Amino acid sequence: MAEMTMHIDAIDLIMGIFGAFDENMKVLEKELDVTVLSRETELKVTGADAGNVELAMKTIQSLMQLAERGESIGTQTVQYVLGLVRDGRQNQVSEIGKDVVCITAKGKPIKAKTLGQKRYMDAMRTHTVTIGIGPAGTGKTYLAVAAAVAAFRDKQVSRIILTRPAVEAGEKLGFLPGDLQSKVDPYLRPLYDGLFDMMGAETFNKLLERGSIEVAPLAYMRGRTLDDSFIILDEAQNTTPEQMKMFLTRIGFGSKAVVTGDITQIDLPGDRVSGLKEAVKVLKNVEDIAQCQLTDRDVVRHELVQRIVRAYEKYEQQKVMRQAKEAQKRRPAARK
Repeated sequence: MAEMTMHIDAIDLIMGIFGAFDENMKVLEKELDVTVLSRETELKVTGADAGNVELAMKTIQSLMQLAERGESIGTQTVQYVLGLVRDGRQNQVSEIGKDVVCITAKGKPIKAKTLGQKRYMDAMRTHTVTIGIGPAGTGKTYLAVAAAVAAFRDKQVSRIILTRPAVEAGEKLGFLPGDLQSKVDPYLRPLYDGLFDMMGAETFNKLLERGSIEVAPLAYMRGRTLDDSFIILDEAQNTTPEQMKMFLTRIGFGSKAVVTGDITQIDLPGDRVSGLKEAVKVLKNVEDIAQCQLTDRDVVRHELVQRIVRAYEKYEQQKVMRQAKEAQKRRPAARK
């Protein structure tokens, strides 16, 4: 039986990394088949596998770094940090939650919770155009809105422009009542939610009336030049190549643009090419355009979302392999 111990002077830090009802340590124990015990200021890890005991101890030490900085530790944080330690990237844990991109209306700091999110935030800060691609729950839209609000508050831009292709997710909603704003509201609700969080409903409505915040479907971008603006194109996987080119050529002086999308959730008709998929290839080596690929590891919603994303990825890989095998079987038959 392998065993490792460490001394921790601050009991409140032990409580922080263990979590409510020791839920954080239960995750670690289950993942590595170890036992973690805390008696006053001594913390002990035991297990049959010495390698797993060492992994657990390194993970706890990394979690301590975050707790000392005042970061809240949850089960998702434990799993993410454990993944980094397994990959030998323990020294990068200190980068998580280091920079605050924006403060919400309720005073909550918005930070990167994963290294993928940090790269995404850094790209938005340093590039004119940033393309953020990743599965649901990786914070693509929310962090883009946070960056837009931060730029607006710092007077780097004078307008925030939000746009999205009006494509239904497999449903036909029919004609919607009301004026243009009422018609596009259902499609842009995720962007509104982010702005409400950052600014508060009252400030958001004032800025909307003043024209400092503009919300419009993608079709209304044609023919415009958008100067001194922070522009967010959400759900870009549902654009056509023509729409994507049109959007990217609207950017004027003093502007930034963020394009977000998930290429696994394309709602275009089967014969249409996604403008986002094409843009990723076309703009690969263009200067001042950053491409950030977020993965299931960057999911910051309920941990079940991570498992769902992985299950779908596995299913898609198996589907491709089955199709390849079927195509291979058909080839000899075709020759005969």
